[in-house]
Amino acid sequence: MDKRRRNTKKYSFRQPDLKELRSLTSYVLDPLEFKALHGKLLSILATQVDEDFQLLPTLEEYAYLVGIPILDQLPFSGLERVPSSQEIVDLLHIDVSDIGAHMTTKGGIQGLPSDFLIAQATLFGKAMSKDTFEAIFVLLIYGLVLFPNIDNFVDVNVIRIFSTINPVPTLLGDTYFSLHMRNAKGGGTIVCCLPLLYKWFISHLP
Repeated sequence: MDKRRRNTKKYSFRQPDLKELRSLTSYVLDPLEFKALHGKLLSILATQVDEDFQLLPTLEEYAYLVGIPILDQLPFSGLERVPSSQEIVDLLHIDVSDIGAHMTTKGGIQGLPSDFLIAQATLFGKAMSKDTFEAIFVLLIYGLVLFPNIDNFVDVNVIRIFSTINPVPTLLGDTYFSLHMRNAKGGGTIVCCLPLLYKWFISHLP
């Protein structure tokens, strides 16, 4: 019998350190209300991942798992204009001077350091300023969990996706694109929302 060696590839996944971000969940005053407003982001954030799975998800499955409906609008394309400081202020409800002072460029793209946003979320969480805390906290989940790109950094693309409230098509697109790129290169680090992909995988286990 002709025994052929299996052609397998080894992949790794980007797994940012989410300890500080997870600690902010203590400031969520009403988890059920948070879920109604923002979907199942807390569940995604809490997911611990074991990297050993196969198969691929669908748009509807991702929408169900993240708890955010797919809106009838064009998904994020990357061609949208960069939001102004005032637009970011309107989203996050923090001072425009703070945005201007901390907006920086990493990896060729503008954004905000996560340590600044975590400090702001902690400040407003302790002050029980619900709307401001949740806006910053959800943006952090988008930037560090749903769309990880540069470590400890929430880039303007994430802010643009956050502002549309329609992340699911981009989440699925990121997953397929990263898997395709790593497969074409024969391995490497897959950059996508690993907790969501993992939750999808275990949902198919018997």
